[in-house]
Amino acid sequence: MLPHITHAPFPFSLVLFALCGGYLSGSVPYGLLLGKLCGAGDLRQKGSGNIGATNALRVGGKKLGIATLLLDALKGAVPVLVAKAAHPDLALIAGFGAFTGHLFPVWLKFKGGKGVAVALGVLLALQWQVGVALCLVWLATAIWSKYSSLSALVAFGVSPLLSYLVTHNPSVVLFTLVLAVMIWLKHAGNIKRLAQGTEGKINLRKASAHDAQKP
Repeated sequence: MLPHITHAPFPFSLVLFALCGGYLSGSVPYGLLLGKLCGAGDLRQKGSGNIGATNALRVGGKKLGIATLLLDALKGAVPVLVAKAAHPDLALIAGFGAFTGHLFPVWLKFKGGKGVAVALGVLLALQWQVGVALCLVWLATAIWSKYSSLSALVAFGVSPLLSYLVTHNPSVVLFTLVLAVMIWLKHAGNIKRLAQGTEGKINLRKASAHDAQKP
């Protein structure tokens, strides 16, 4: 279990290294790169225009969606694990860097994804029980509703509570809350479409051409 954040016994340069290292890892747009490599084209120009796993699934099919999901999760998990090995307190800093790197990548003029897969990777690396619980909540909601956005909103809506129940660590709970708030803010358009009944559904078995046209 991660300890409570203390007044860091390490220099600011190390904090900056963890933050920047996390950001650089998180800023790699794997969905965009894989989409071009596999012939699906520029994800920013198709489907919802998002570079994340859901749009990759809709535009390029299951293989592209799964590959994007795994790589986005890894780019959040790896810097956290590296920082955690150096000092547990640095893991939260690296995780936040990776998360913001995905949301605001400098390579794409700070227009990135919505951060769900990256946040799951970060939390799996920080406290695997929390990450697994969120994955299960997301999957159960997705199977029931067929809405990826609703699944993310539900999973991260309960994430601070799950984090508290597992860790009892105020620093980790606060960190999880920050991720949840940012993810909800990034899903503002999805929330509006869910309320209007116009949100595109996902097909977990096979992405359809109809789904690819949904915003």
